[in-house]
Amino acid sequence: MLKTLKDLFDNLMPPPAVGGAQSDEHALQLATAVMLVEVMRADATFHAGEREAVHAALREKFALGADEAARLAELAEATAHRATDLYTFTSRIDERFGMQQKIRMIELMWGIAYADGHLSDHERHVMWRIADLLHVPQGAYVHARMRAREAAAS
Repeated sequence: MLKTLKDLFDNLMPPPAVGGAQSDEHALQLATAVMLVEVMRADATFHAGEREAVHAALREKFALGADEAARLAELAEATAHRATDLYTFTSRIDERFGMQQKIRMIELMWGIAYADGHLSDHERHVMWRIADLLHVPQGAYVHARMRAREAAAS
């Protein structure tokens, strides 16, 4: 597993001669993945559907293959476990995503929260904190939640 994480990290990091935009894009992908994983980790119990929802969200958001999404999710879980705050990640996302991208990300996060069929108070709190740090308006936040709840029910 450590080799897999190292391989993913090596693939996410640009070669030494390359910098700038590619490095920023990889950091943005990791920040986004960490936020998705935080919702999965917020629940006291683990459900496999939540992990699959994280993978699906990463595939959609960044047009990744199944293997790439799984490896990014693994790296995000390790990163989230070591993280001391959310701001480190949300500030990067807030800076780079437009409002529609942020709202879509919140909707994907709600989808992860609803993936196990139960919404815990802690998941709700984590969602609220992330949306607040991303400066997502309350109305957009609520509508994203409603869309995700409807999608989970169908």
